[in-house]
Amino acid sequence: MNASMRNPILWAIAAIAAVLVFASVFAIVPETKQALVVRLGKPNRIVNPYKPGQPFGATGAGLVWRIPFLEQIVWIDKRVLDFDMQRQAVLSTDQLRLEVDAFARYRIVDPLRMYVVAREENRVADALRPILGSALRNELGRRNFAVLLSPERGQIMDNIQNRLDRVARQYGAEIVDVRIKRADLPDGTPLESAFQRMRSARQQEALTIRAQAAKQAQIIRADADAAAAQTYAASFGKDAGFYDFYRAMQSYRQSFAPGGQGATTMILSPENDYLREFKGQK
Repeated sequence: MNASMRNPILWAIAAIAAVLVFASVFAIVPETKQALVVRLGKPNRIVNPYKPGQPFGATGAGLVWRIPFLEQIVWIDKRVLDFDMQRQAVLSTDQLRLEVDAFARYRIVDPLRMYVVAREENRVADALRPILGSALRNELGRRNFAVLLSPERGQIMDNIQNRLDRVARQYGAEIVDVRIKRADLPDGTPLESAFQRMRSARQQEALTIRAQAAKQAQIIRADADAAAAQTYAASFGKDAGFYDFYRAMQSYRQSFAPGGQGATTMILSPENDYLREFKGQK
């Protein structure tokens, strides 16, 4: 055995060289990453690309090879990413200025397009952030503040998501979700003015409802009185004597009943015409 075979330093150098060669030729692609292999600055192939509905463990992740010094790997996240929009001031149709915070969640679905257009995945979020703000202002600016507190808010978010997704496709991404975190009125005098306008609007609405209710009550009461008068007229027309008896009983109740409206003491003869109904029919 010669001296070179017995020298441990040479063995160590050879081992290190072998590791470096192996590392420059092979790479491990995790499940959460997409690997875009670029040869001399041009995209060559994609390893472990995103595919909708693909089961975990069957995506093509694992050991891959590349040509040293000629090919490099651009790592692109396969998971759902998100970015926050800067706080925006939005003017609603009822002239309320809102301070809105929102965020969007997205995923890179076309690594090749993303690399050609943006080069790096973090530039995608930078490009989409102002688009989200513009879409949010345009959509909320066509509605009043109360819509944000109603079920129609879901439709608003869908419209914003669809508009943002059309732009995101140009960067090889898809928008998974868009949500508003907060929508507040600004502090200070604008807030008090907004509350005063809302209070005045609700008071005016309450007055209108009360007026409509009073009008409807008068109509119902008038219809009921007319129906009652018609019923009385029909019954009295069949028996005039009964009408005289009914009117006399009403007068007696008002004059003689305890707690009635009559407060005058009267002394009448039994033969008085006013008391003839007490005698009954003969």
